[in-house]
Amino acid sequence: MSNGGTRPIEDSIVRDFRVNLSYGAYLHLDELLSAQHPVSTPVHHDELLFIAAHQTSELWLKLMLHELRAVKAHLAADDLRPALKGLARVKHIQRTLTDQWSVLATLTPSEYAEFRSFLGTSSGFQSDQYRAVEFVLGNKNAQMLELFGHDERARTALAELLAQPSIYDEFLRYLARHGHAVPRALLERDVTAAHVFTPELVAVFRNIYEHAHDEWEAYEACEELVDLEENFQIWRFRHLKTVERMIGVKPGTGGSSGIGFLKAALDLTFFPELYAVRTEIGR
Repeated sequence: MSNGGTRPIEDSIVRDFRVNLSYGAYLHLDELLSAQHPVSTPVHHDELLFIAAHQTSELWLKLMLHELRAVKAHLAADDLRPALKGLARVKHIQRTLTDQWSVLATLTPSEYAEFRSFLGTSSGFQSDQYRAVEFVLGNKNAQMLELFGHDERARTALAELLAQPSIYDEFLRYLARHGHAVPRALLERDVTAAHVFTPELVAVFRNIYEHAHDEWEAYEACEELVDLEENFQIWRFRHLKTVERMIGVKPGTGGSSGIGFLKAALDLTFFPELYAVRTEIGR
């Protein structure tokens, strides 16, 4: 029972953390909350928003990579159900990342201009975790490794992912092992290259979609992958519009053309045949 608008602390609640593990110690909050270091002089009020938005995005990207790696392993082991569970979690992470753009968009062009010059050549383009997510999903580009010559950890991680099958590669291999006529060239392709649209694969997906009751697990997996790509494209679009809102058509701090470069990313696709099959269904 409350007393005078306060809630009494129950006697059983732990108070002594000389031995017991505390919330702050478990999460290393001293380190986490001291990792925001504005570089503007004098420190601009809104720079903390800019830093926090990007740092939290990196944490969500770390979790997304953790889940996507597990999804790949489940697919390789023919364990589809936990793979689908992992994809469902990734979709929620994606929505959270997309919603975060609305917070950053509260930073007006005039406010951002007051500290943007202090960022130097640092840019979100240099996020190795974002590139890692692209690699895992199949948007491979070996040239991206050149951006991380200064960072052995990042370059090594990306090189490993570049050499590994993507989620799409593992899904196609899963389908082949379960009797679907996936073209052999796709099963033996160079996985360090980005997937290229293969018309013969559309027929495989058409068969799955038109016999959904008999191929329910494969059918569900196809739709989960479409959700994944759609969410990624929505994130890209929100990124584009937030940047356009904040800096217009200025070049990016990392040397890119800015929104022109971001617009080009909207044409990149991870699972093109899963979209192409929609034209064929019901014909």
